[in-house]
Amino acid sequence: MLEAKRATSVIPIVFAAASDPVGGGLVASLARPGGNVTGLSVQNTDLAGKRLELLREVVPGLRRFAILANVSTGALLEMHEVQALAGKLGLEAATLEIRRTEDIAPAFKALKGAEALYVCYDPLVSANRVRIVTFALAARRTTMHDHRGHVEAGGLMCYGPNFVDLFRRAAELADKILRGTKPSDIPVEQPTKFDLVVNLITARALGLTVPEKLLATADEVIE
Repeated sequence: MLEAKRATSVIPIVFAAASDPVGGGLVASLARPGGNVTGLSVQNTDLAGKRLELLREVVPGLRRFAILANVSTGALLEMHEVQALAGKLGLEAATLEIRRTEDIAPAFKALKGAEALYVCYDPLVSANRVRIVTFALAARRTTMHDHRGHVEAGGLMCYGPNFVDLFRRAAELADKILRGTKPSDIPVEQPTKFDLVVNLITARALGLTVPEKLLATADEVIE
């Protein structure tokens, strides 16, 4: 998306799911994007606390976990947020840093000692979700994701924005622009619908008992 912005300052651009549109240089601010770009932010850093809370519910007595992230993208900001939250909760958080597909297998060698894995979303991670989940299952580690596709691939659970809703709303923003509104006058919007998905097949494979209270609040349970 940043490449598209660099290519033109005239053609309107709408993004549907940016991790950090301000930090990533897409817009000047959420309220006043400026320029020719606007869209929707997935607010991953804001949701990090909820994801960590859910992970602790599934792994009682959690003390040490690892964070997997592509540190060459906005996922680095989420990694830092999770690390900061872990420190406040008295948890140890190791980092598994990747920049390309070839880094994933070596990164898992550093998973030893961690009781769970927090996976930060970005396109590289999404493209390699089956590989990541396979390594995690082989290591018998509980995983937290932000996208249902990772749970459908075998991850334990996810909590994050409903992407179908985000893309629908992105189309509405594009319609506003086509009707004459300038992108600079359209504030960047935030998610309003969120999904909690739990994979009970994976839970059983790991020997985990997911609390009934958590299952009752889940939007989908894969059995």
